[in-house]
Amino acid sequence: MLTLSNLSPHPGSKKPKKRVGRGQGSGRGKTATSGMNGAKSRSGYGIRPGFEGGQMPLQRRLPKRGFNNIFKKQYAIVNVKDLDRFEAGTKVDRDKLIEAGLVAKKYPLVKILGNGEVTKALTVAVDKVSESAGRKILASGGTVEE
Repeated sequence: MLTLSNLSPHPGSKKPKKRVGRGQGSGRGKTATSGMNGAKSRSGYGIRPGFEGGQMPLQRRLPKRGFNNIFKKQYAIVNVKDLDRFEAGTKVDRDKLIEAGLVAKKYPLVKILGNGEVTKALTVAVDKVSESAGRKILASGGTVEE
């Protein structure tokens, strides 16, 4: 029966540590398994990730693609149909939309798109409103502040 008191690893699975640099008689003295010359025989040797021995590394061989516009504005998108959850007469701004869970805090700008219908008169104060969304909000008796 196997218990904690008689647990042991399989025979041959545990090898003793290779003790290097312990004199010529040990068979691993002098250069201590590091060979003769070259960077790998020196102390403190190490190569950075991606180093390919002087060959042009992969990240420099591959062509660069695309363009990253640092001035790009990212809008959180909200559809007109999502505004129906607010009470009539409410001023809907970014804070109200975050509170309702329609917009993530990471988006500094909000845009309303015209997908769906709105039945309540709301005051919408966001950064951008599409033309169709603006028409639908005004048709329901609401106002748009950009």
